[in-house]
Amino acid sequence: MSIEQFIEQRGIESVVHFTTNRGSLGIFACNALKSRQRLNADEQLKHIFQPNARYRDKDLAWLDYANLSISRINMNFFNTCSGSWHRERDFFWCIFDFAPEIMLHDNVQFTTTNNIYTGNLRSPGLEGLQRAFQQTTHQYSNHYAERTEGFPENETTCNQAEILYPGEVSTRYLQRIYVRCEEHSDELAGQMAATAHRAVEVFVRPELFEKIR
Repeated sequence: MSIEQFIEQRGIESVVHFTTNRGSLGIFACNALKSRQRLNADEQLKHIFQPNARYRDKDLAWLDYANLSISRINMNFFNTCSGSWHRERDFFWCIFDFAPEIMLHDNVQFTTTNNIYTGNLRSPGLEGLQRAFQQTTHQYSNHYAERTEGFPENETTCNQAEILYPGEVSTRYLQRIYVRCEEHSDELAGQMAATAHRAVEVFVRPELFEKIR
């Protein structure tokens, strides 16, 4: 079996990344979702850069990789970012949806859970992707994630499993964007126009920002 066949078998249609409208402006301006390391080094983004995670000292070796999720955003991390680290009112959240074909690109790494957890298994290729969908995933200590009855086929066993994409993901693979309301949709349309980015359809899907199980 190939990665492409596995994606089709599982019905995977999206690779997603959440960010703020400040982050979206940077993505449109650069035509790419950049790794933390490249964001730090980009003069163009210096004044609008606002990372989701304030500190990345536990995974320094992976700062030149963009972090994404399969089918559904990492709700644990999103709730921490939106409810604790970033509670200001001058921005909003959005979800960038990339084509699953980016998982076929060179040097992409797949993790079974959060990349900093002690139980994490990380590897490239089909084996790494398949592990993210195993029946039981060890997270850390005595914490495990389990595929229960009715578990969505296109979601990883642990919602914190990651795709680590080297360098940056071109927005040529960006399929669509999700926001919570029409007002947010209008702002993103304005950002795309202001940066001369190609028009990408924006959908109002507030439920994608909420934990469902």
